[in-house]
Amino acid sequence: MNHQEKLPEDNLTELMEFVLLGFAEMPHLQWFLFGLFLIIYIIILMSNGTIFLITKMDPALQSPMYFFLSNFSFLEICYVSATLPRMLMNLRTQRRSISLVSCATQMCLVLTFGATECLLLSVMAYDRYVAICNPLHYPLVMNHRVCIQLVTGSWIIGIPVQIGQTYQIFSLPFCGSNQINHFFCDIPPVLKLACGYTFVNEMLVYTVAVLFDMVPFLLILGSYSKIISTILKLPSATSRAKAFSTCSSHLMVVVLFFGSGIITYLRPNTRHSEGTDKVLSLFYTILTPMFNPMIYSLRNKDVIIALRKLVCN
Repeated sequence: MNHQEKLPEDNLTELMEFVLLGFAEMPHLQWFLFGLFLIIYIIILMSNGTIFLITKMDPALQSPMYFFLSNFSFLEICYVSATLPRMLMNLRTQRRSISLVSCATQMCLVLTFGATECLLLSVMAYDRYVAICNPLHYPLVMNHRVCIQLVTGSWIIGIPVQIGQTYQIFSLPFCGSNQINHFFCDIPPVLKLACGYTFVNEMLVYTVAVLFDMVPFLLILGSYSKIISTILKLPSATSRAKAFSTCSSHLMVVVLFFGSGIITYLRPNTRHSEGTDKVLSLFYTILTPMFNPMIYSLRNKDVIIALRKLVCN
Protein backbone atom coordinates (compact mmCIF):
# COMPACT_ATOMS: atom_id res chain seq x y z
CA MET A 1 0.00 0.00 0.00
CA ASN A 2 1.87 3.01 -1.22
CA HIS A 3 0.78 6.61 -1.08
CA GLN A 4 0.09 7.77 -4.62
CA GLU A 5 -0.37 11.24 -5.95
CA LYS A 6 -3.74 11.97 -7.46
CA LEU A 7 -3.56 11.74 -11.23
CA PRO A 8 -5.26 14.11 -13.64
CA GLU A 9 -8.81 13.03 -14.44
CA ASP A 10 -7.93 12.64 -18.12
CA ASN A 11 -5.52 9.83 -17.27
CA LEU A 12 -8.10 7.83 -15.32
CA THR A 13 -10.18 5.06 -16.85
CA GLU A 14 -13.00 3.62 -14.81
CA LEU A 15 -12.46 -0.08 -14.17
CA MET A 16 -15.60 -2.19 -14.18
CA GLU A 17 -13.92 -5.47 -13.24
CA PHE A 18 -10.77 -6.93 -11.73
CA VAL A 19 -8.83 -10.11 -12.39
CA LEU A 20 -8.02 -12.31 -9.38
CA LEU A 21 -4.70 -13.90 -10.31
CA GLY A 22 -4.86 -16.33 -7.40
CA PHE A 23 -2.26 -19.02 -8.04
CA ALA A 24 -1.78 -18.26 -11.74
CA GLU A 25 2.00 -18.46 -11.30
CA MET A 26 1.56 -22.25 -10.94
CA PRO A 27 -0.26 -23.16 -14.19
CA HIS A 28 0.55 -26.87 -14.03
CA LEU A 29 -0.93 -27.22 -10.54
CA GLN A 30 -4.37 -25.68 -11.16
CA TRP A 31 -6.31 -28.97 -11.07
CA PHE A 32 -4.30 -30.22 -8.10
CA LEU A 33 -5.06 -26.98 -6.21
CA PHE A 34 -8.72 -27.23 -7.21
CA GLY A 35 -8.93 -30.76 -5.78
CA LEU A 36 -6.99 -29.80 -2.64
CA PHE A 37 -9.09 -26.74 -1.82
CA LEU A 38 -12.32 -28.58 -2.67
CA ILE A 39 -11.43 -31.29 -0.14
CA ILE A 40 -10.51 -28.61 2.43
CA TYR A 41 -13.83 -26.82 1.83
CA ILE A 42 -15.81 -30.04 2.28
CA ILE A 43 -13.86 -30.81 5.49
CA ILE A 44 -14.59 -27.31 6.83
CA LEU A 45 -18.31 -27.54 6.05
CA MET A 46 -18.72 -31.03 7.50
CA SER A 47 -16.56 -30.58 10.61
CA ASN A 48 -17.86 -27.15 11.61
CA GLY A 49 -21.39 -28.23 10.68
CA THR A 50 -21.04 -31.26 12.95
CA ILE A 51 -19.80 -29.13 15.87
CA PHE A 52 -22.71 -26.73 15.32
CA LEU A 53 -25.17 -29.64 15.20
CA ILE A 54 -24.02 -31.47 18.33
CA THR A 55 -23.82 -28.28 20.41
CA LYS A 56 -27.46 -27.63 19.52
CA MET A 57 -28.73 -31.20 20.00
CA ASP A 58 -26.74 -32.71 22.89
CA PRO A 59 -28.17 -31.85 26.36
CA ALA A 60 -24.67 -32.09 27.89
CA LEU A 61 -23.41 -29.27 25.64
CA GLN A 62 -25.80 -26.51 26.65
CA SER A 63 -23.42 -24.38 28.73
CA PRO A 64 -22.34 -20.87 27.63
CA MET A 65 -18.99 -22.21 26.39
CA TYR A 66 -20.72 -24.48 23.87
CA PHE A 67 -23.21 -21.79 22.93
CA PHE A 68 -20.26 -19.61 21.91
CA LEU A 69 -18.61 -22.59 20.19
CA SER A 70 -21.74 -23.25 18.09
CA ASN A 71 -21.78 -19.61 16.95
CA PHE A 72 -18.05 -19.82 16.26
CA SER A 73 -18.49 -22.92 14.08
CA PHE A 74 -21.33 -21.30 12.13
CA LEU A 75 -19.18 -18.17 11.69
CA GLU A 76 -16.30 -20.25 10.30
CA ILE A 77 -18.64 -21.72 7.65
CA CYS A 78 -19.73 -18.20 6.66
CA TYR A 79 -16.14 -16.88 6.72
CA VAL A 80 -14.67 -19.54 4.45
CA SER A 81 -17.68 -19.41 2.11
CA ALA A 82 -16.87 -15.78 1.36
CA THR A 83 -13.60 -16.77 -0.36
CA LEU A 84 -13.31 -20.48 -1.23
CA PRO A 85 -16.24 -20.95 -3.67
CA ARG A 86 -14.99 -18.07 -5.88
CA MET A 87 -11.43 -19.42 -5.72
CA LEU A 88 -12.62 -22.92 -6.66
CA MET A 89 -14.60 -21.52 -9.59
CA ASN A 90 -11.55 -19.57 -10.81
CA LEU A 91 -9.32 -22.65 -10.55
CA ARG A 92 -11.80 -24.81 -12.44
CA THR A 93 -12.78 -22.41 -15.23
CA GLN A 94 -9.58 -20.28 -15.39
CA ARG A 95 -11.91 -17.28 -15.77
CA ARG A 96 -10.54 -15.06 -13.06
CA SER A 97 -12.50 -11.87 -13.69
CA ILE A 98 -14.63 -10.42 -10.90
CA SER A 99 -16.87 -7.37 -11.19
CA LEU A 100 -16.25 -4.25 -9.12
CA VAL A 101 -19.45 -4.83 -7.15
CA SER A 102 -18.65 -8.50 -6.52
CA CYS A 103 -15.13 -7.60 -5.41
CA ALA A 104 -16.45 -4.95 -3.00
CA THR A 105 -19.06 -7.39 -1.67
CA GLN A 106 -16.48 -10.10 -1.11
CA MET A 107 -14.12 -7.69 0.67
CA CYS A 108 -16.93 -6.42 2.91
CA LEU A 109 -18.01 -9.96 3.84
CA VAL A 110 -14.45 -11.12 4.60
CA LEU A 111 -13.76 -8.05 6.74
CA THR A 112 -17.09 -8.30 8.58
CA PHE A 113 -16.73 -12.01 9.34
CA GLY A 114 -13.09 -11.44 10.33
CA ALA A 115 -14.09 -8.67 12.76
CA THR A 116 -16.84 -10.91 14.18
CA GLU A 117 -14.32 -13.70 14.73
CA CYS A 118 -11.95 -11.37 16.60
CA LEU A 119 -14.75 -10.21 18.89
CA LEU A 120 -16.19 -13.69 19.39
CA LEU A 121 -12.78 -15.09 20.34
CA SER A 122 -12.44 -12.34 22.97
CA VAL A 123 -15.94 -13.20 24.27
CA MET A 124 -14.91 -16.87 24.53
CA ALA A 125 -11.79 -15.83 26.45
CA TYR A 126 -13.93 -13.76 28.84
CA ASP A 127 -16.21 -16.78 29.33
CA ARG A 128 -13.22 -18.94 30.32
CA TYR A 129 -11.93 -16.16 32.59
CA VAL A 130 -15.22 -15.99 34.52
CA ALA A 131 -15.55 -19.80 34.63
CA ILE A 132 -12.06 -20.33 36.07
CA CYS A 133 -11.39 -17.16 38.06
CA ASN A 134 -14.93 -16.59 39.41
CA PRO A 135 -16.61 -20.01 39.29
CA LEU A 136 -19.18 -19.21 42.01
CA HIS A 137 -20.43 -16.16 40.09
CA TYR A 138 -20.30 -17.88 36.68
CA PRO A 139 -24.01 -18.86 36.42
CA LEU A 140 -25.03 -15.33 37.40
CA VAL A 141 -22.54 -13.43 35.23
CA MET A 142 -22.85 -15.63 32.12
CA ASN A 143 -26.61 -16.08 32.13
CA HIS A 144 -28.48 -16.74 28.88
CA ARG A 145 -29.44 -13.10 28.32
CA VAL A 146 -25.82 -11.93 28.67
CA CYS A 147 -24.63 -14.68 26.30
CA ILE A 148 -27.17 -13.60 23.68
CA GLN A 149 -26.10 -9.97 24.04
CA LEU A 150 -22.39 -10.81 23.73
CA VAL A 151 -22.91 -12.94 20.61
CA THR A 152 -25.26 -10.41 19.01
CA GLY A 153 -22.79 -7.61 19.68
CA SER A 154 -19.95 -9.65 18.17
CA TRP A 155 -21.96 -10.18 14.97
CA ILE A 156 -23.23 -6.63 14.43
CA ILE A 157 -20.60 -4.22 15.79
CA GLY A 158 -18.24 -4.68 12.85
CA ILE A 159 -20.89 -4.37 10.12
CA PRO A 160 -21.15 -0.55 9.83
CA VAL A 161 -17.39 -0.15 10.27
CA GLN A 162 -16.47 -2.61 7.54
CA ILE A 163 -19.17 -1.32 5.16
CA GLY A 164 -17.74 2.17 5.62
CA GLN A 165 -14.16 0.97 5.10
CA THR A 166 -15.10 -0.94 1.94
CA TYR A 167 -16.99 2.08 0.58
CA GLN A 168 -13.98 4.33 1.19
CA ILE A 169 -11.64 1.94 -0.66
CA PHE A 170 -13.90 1.47 -3.68
CA SER A 171 -14.58 5.21 -3.88
CA LEU A 172 -10.95 5.61 -4.97
CA PRO A 173 -10.16 5.90 -8.70
CA PHE A 174 -8.61 2.78 -10.24
CA CYS A 175 -6.52 2.93 -13.40
CA GLY A 176 -3.86 0.97 -15.21
CA SER A 177 -3.66 -2.69 -14.27
CA ASN A 178 -6.79 -4.44 -13.04
CA GLN A 179 -4.95 -7.56 -11.88
CA ILE A 180 -5.22 -8.39 -8.17
CA ASN A 181 -2.36 -10.68 -7.19
CA HIS A 182 -4.40 -12.55 -4.59
CA PHE A 183 -7.06 -15.27 -4.40
CA PHE A 184 -9.70 -12.89 -3.01
CA CYS A 185 -10.35 -9.15 -2.83
CA ASP A 186 -8.27 -8.20 0.19
CA ILE A 187 -7.39 -4.64 1.19
CA PRO A 188 -3.60 -4.50 0.52
CA PRO A 189 -3.65 -5.80 -3.09
CA VAL A 190 -6.75 -3.73 -4.01
CA LEU A 191 -5.26 -0.53 -2.60
CA LYS A 192 -2.15 -1.11 -4.71
CA LEU A 193 -4.30 -0.62 -7.83
CA ALA A 194 -5.73 2.72 -6.66
CA CYS A 195 -4.52 5.83 -8.49
CA GLY A 196 -5.74 8.37 -5.96
CA TYR A 197 -4.16 9.55 -2.72
CA THR A 198 -4.50 6.52 -0.42
CA PHE A 199 -2.97 7.84 2.82
CA VAL A 200 -6.36 8.37 4.51
CA ASN A 201 -7.47 4.87 3.52
CA GLU A 202 -4.27 3.33 4.84
CA MET A 203 -4.67 5.14 8.16
CA LEU A 204 -8.26 3.88 8.32
CA VAL A 205 -7.05 0.32 7.70
CA TYR A 206 -4.53 0.61 10.54
CA THR A 207 -7.11 2.14 12.87
CA VAL A 208 -9.68 -0.58 12.20
CA ALA A 209 -6.99 -3.27 12.51
CA VAL A 210 -5.99 -1.91 15.92
CA LEU A 211 -9.62 -1.79 17.09
CA PHE A 212 -10.65 -5.22 15.82
CA ASP A 213 -7.33 -7.11 15.94
CA MET A 214 -5.00 -5.66 18.54
CA VAL A 215 -7.57 -4.62 21.18
CA PRO A 216 -9.35 -8.02 21.28
CA PHE A 217 -5.97 -9.77 21.17
CA LEU A 218 -4.72 -7.77 24.17
CA LEU A 219 -7.98 -8.42 26.03
CA ILE A 220 -7.56 -12.15 25.37
CA LEU A 221 -3.96 -12.05 26.61
CA GLY A 222 -5.14 -10.18 29.73
CA SER A 223 -7.86 -12.77 30.36
CA TYR A 224 -5.46 -15.65 29.97
CA SER A 225 -2.79 -14.10 32.18
CA LYS A 226 -5.43 -14.01 34.94
CA ILE A 227 -6.53 -17.55 34.08
CA ILE A 228 -2.98 -18.94 34.19
CA SER A 229 -2.34 -17.15 37.48
CA THR A 230 -5.48 -18.73 38.95
CA ILE A 231 -4.69 -22.19 37.57
CA LEU A 232 -1.22 -22.18 39.11
CA LYS A 233 -2.81 -21.62 42.53
CA LEU A 234 -5.00 -24.73 42.29
CA PRO A 235 -3.93 -27.32 44.89
CA SER A 236 -4.57 -30.40 42.76
CA ALA A 237 -2.36 -31.30 39.80
CA THR A 238 -5.40 -32.97 38.18
CA SER A 239 -7.41 -29.76 38.46
CA ARG A 240 -4.55 -27.76 36.96
CA ALA A 241 -4.24 -30.19 34.04
CA LYS A 242 -8.00 -30.12 33.38
CA ALA A 243 -8.10 -26.30 33.43
CA PHE A 244 -5.08 -26.02 31.13
CA SER A 245 -6.65 -28.53 28.73
CA THR A 246 -9.87 -26.52 28.59
CA CYS A 247 -8.06 -23.29 27.70
CA SER A 248 -5.17 -24.51 25.57
CA SER A 249 -7.42 -25.25 22.58
CA HIS A 250 -8.73 -21.68 22.62
CA LEU A 251 -5.19 -20.29 22.86
CA MET A 252 -4.09 -22.34 19.85
CA VAL A 253 -6.91 -20.83 17.78
CA VAL A 254 -6.10 -17.32 19.00
CA VAL A 255 -2.40 -17.53 18.13
CA LEU A 256 -3.07 -18.97 14.64
CA PHE A 257 -5.81 -16.50 13.73
CA PHE A 258 -4.60 -13.26 15.32
CA GLY A 259 -0.94 -13.87 14.48
CA SER A 260 -1.52 -14.12 10.74
CA GLY A 261 -4.14 -11.34 10.70
CA ILE A 262 -2.03 -8.83 12.65
CA ILE A 263 1.03 -9.45 10.47
CA THR A 264 -1.07 -8.92 7.32
CA TYR A 265 -2.81 -5.67 8.29
CA LEU A 266 -0.34 -4.02 10.68
CA ARG A 267 2.92 -4.58 8.83
CA PRO A 268 4.71 -1.50 7.49
CA ASN A 269 3.87 -0.81 3.82
CA THR A 270 7.45 -1.37 2.69
CA ARG A 271 7.34 -4.96 3.96
CA HIS A 272 4.23 -6.04 2.08
CA SER A 273 5.05 -8.98 -0.17
CA GLU A 274 2.30 -10.34 -2.42
CA GLY A 275 3.49 -13.92 -1.96
CA THR A 276 3.69 -13.56 1.82
CA ASP A 277 0.24 -11.91 1.93
CA LYS A 278 -1.28 -14.89 0.11
CA VAL A 279 0.32 -17.40 2.48
CA LEU A 280 -0.78 -15.44 5.57
CA SER A 281 -4.30 -15.10 4.15
CA LEU A 282 -4.48 -18.88 3.73
CA PHE A 283 -3.88 -19.18 7.48
CA TYR A 284 -6.67 -16.90 8.71
CA THR A 285 -9.25 -17.54 5.97
CA ILE A 286 -8.87 -21.27 5.28
CA LEU A 287 -6.51 -23.16 7.61
CA THR A 288 -7.94 -21.76 10.85
CA PRO A 289 -11.55 -22.76 9.98
CA MET A 290 -10.24 -26.22 9.04
CA PHE A 291 -8.22 -26.77 12.22
CA ASN A 292 -10.71 -25.30 14.71
CA PRO A 293 -13.08 -28.31 14.87
CA MET A 294 -10.11 -30.68 15.21
CA ILE A 295 -8.62 -28.59 18.01
CA TYR A 296 -11.89 -28.32 19.92
CA SER A 297 -13.03 -31.92 19.42
CA LEU A 298 -9.73 -33.71 19.99
CA ARG A 299 -9.00 -31.78 23.19
CA ASN A 300 -12.50 -31.79 24.69
CA LYS A 301 -13.92 -34.92 26.33
CA ASP A 302 -17.52 -33.63 26.28
CA VAL A 303 -17.37 -32.99 22.53
CA ILE A 304 -15.82 -36.44 21.90
CA ILE A 305 -18.61 -38.11 23.91
CA ALA A 306 -21.26 -36.14 21.99
CA LEU A 307 -19.63 -37.12 18.67
CA ARG A 308 -19.69 -40.80 19.70
CA LYS A 309 -23.38 -40.51 20.55
CA LEU A 310 -24.06 -38.94 17.16
CA VAL A 311 -22.13 -41.64 15.29
CA CYS A 312 -23.65 -44.53 17.27
CA ASN A 313 -27.18 -43.23 16.82
